[in-house]
Amino acid sequence: MIARTLFTAFKTSILPSSSSQLLPLFSSSPCRSVTTLVLAEHDSGSINAASLSAIAAAASLSTHTSISLLLAGSGPSLHQAAQHAASCHPSISQVLVADSDKFTYPLAEPWAQLVQLVQQKNGFSHVIAASGSFGKNILPRAAALLDVSPVTDVVAISESRQFVRPIYAGNALCTVRYTGADPCMLTIRSTSFPVPARSVELASNKSAISQVDLSMLGGDSIGKSRYVKQTSPEAERPDLANARVVVTGGRGLKTAENFKMIEKLAEKLGAAVGATRAAVDAGFVPNDLQVGQTGKIVAPELYMAFGVSGAIQHLAGIRDSKVIVAVNKDADAPIFKVADYGVVGDLFEVIPELLEKLPESK
Repeated sequence: MIARTLFTAFKTSILPSSSSQLLPLFSSSPCRSVTTLVLAEHDSGSINAASLSAIAAAASLSTHTSISLLLAGSGPSLHQAAQHAASCHPSISQVLVADSDKFTYPLAEPWAQLVQLVQQKNGFSHVIAASGSFGKNILPRAAALLDVSPVTDVVAISESRQFVRPIYAGNALCTVRYTGADPCMLTIRSTSFPVPARSVELASNKSAISQVDLSMLGGDSIGKSRYVKQTSPEAERPDLANARVVVTGGRGLKTAENFKMIEKLAEKLGAAVGATRAAVDAGFVPNDLQVGQTGKIVAPELYMAFGVSGAIQHLAGIRDSKVIVAVNKDADAPIFKVADYGVVGDLFEVIPELLEKLPESK
């Protein structure tokens, strides 16, 4: 019976209802010319999904906005990514490419100086990056060099300088207006800005690609940090931040060995694996799988939580999920307050039953 209930949840899509009403804090003002620089992250010759969401956010600033995409790196993969960027969105007017060994790895110091250089030359009204490790690492440092205050974790854009962002671990939404000097610098939550489908016509209409003149780029900050290594999960699972289905385990799994049940279930569902901070701190899984306010913000079509109590920091990272399924033996666990489907039961009985009943992922 438990497996049948959860299987129904897996097949059902429920749109969450809106529970907050935002009130404007300021009267609207005439929109000035909007020119936006988007800091884009790329990998293996393609623009990352989070950066595509940043482009979508930039396009929503105004009906008449000019978007420039900034790419940095070295080698063939950079130019491959530039070709992809030139046709990934109709609002992109140009792709700026900084090709140098200084940008082989996305370190904050050289990237921040690059943003300062490009901004001083072009005078953009806005600079936007996705609110991931890439954007959070670079944008605050660049904002300090430009002597402006960034607006972080934006989830909605009301006007070109009026934004909505979460506060109190996502329990409230705050409407803020930027009144400082240009540029207005933002990080956006990629889950709040869906990427439109790429059309065939768009693929044939490519934007201009220009090289950034790096002769004036200072070298005083180079060497303050250094690249050590990058580790990636060996298993071929969906990326946690962009997965359609996420299966998360909490402290209730008790051991790292028991957490393997979560991995088996995720493999059967074709899902990404997530974990709570408590599970990460206990050493069950590495911290790149952490979901929540201090981990990854996710918004899958289905979020399944096993042995997750529902701490406020964790709930802040899953609120935009379409359907939330929770399994916990504590009927008073906070996770049940946000769950669409809840099972009060022993996860050590529920998960094996699910593994037996669910078909293999295609």
